[in-house]
Amino acid sequence: MGSVFEVIKERSSTRGYTEEKLSDAELNAVIEAGLHAPTATNRQELHFTVVSGDNPVLAEIEAEKNLLRNLDKVEHNFYYEAPTVILISAEKGFRWSHVDAGIAVENMALAATELGLGNLIIGCIYDALHGDKKDYFAKKISLPEGYEFEIALAVGHKAVTKEPHTYDKDKQVTIL
Repeated sequence: MGSVFEVIKERSSTRGYTEEKLSDAELNAVIEAGLHAPTATNRQELHFTVVSGDNPVLAEIEAEKNLLRNLDKVEHNFYYEAPTVILISAEKGFRWSHVDAGIAVENMALAATELGLGNLIIGCIYDALHGDKKDYFAKKISLPEGYEFEIALAVGHKAVTKEPHTYDKDKQVTIL
């Protein structure tokens, strides 16, 4: 087995980051991994919006998420104070966009892991970015016309470590 299998086994969701910003090389490598992801019919319909962790729009998205979930107090924001959040959007109405975005975010998470960076795949803001404020947030995060949010990735230098998840192969796999 090659190193890709080791990175897959090593990757876990990071829920604590240092304040250190990503270098240009680190950010570009993570974005490149997303751009290299296959898309259905090679449509390449994905768009990547890089947002600094201190950008006020993330606090607005957090507030909307909490409002929709009736949450008053949360210990961490949805991206666990990571210095960078990458929002993946796609053309509205393309049947396979959610699958393509999932493939891209996993490529990016594995690339971040290979670089020694922590990362967290984020879906919990989907309702906030597809709700009553959808158009407002689309403008605030500069989504291209005709695009909508699919999934996100928080990425940064780890302040905490976590063991990768376990699984039950006998329960989760059927071979016919």
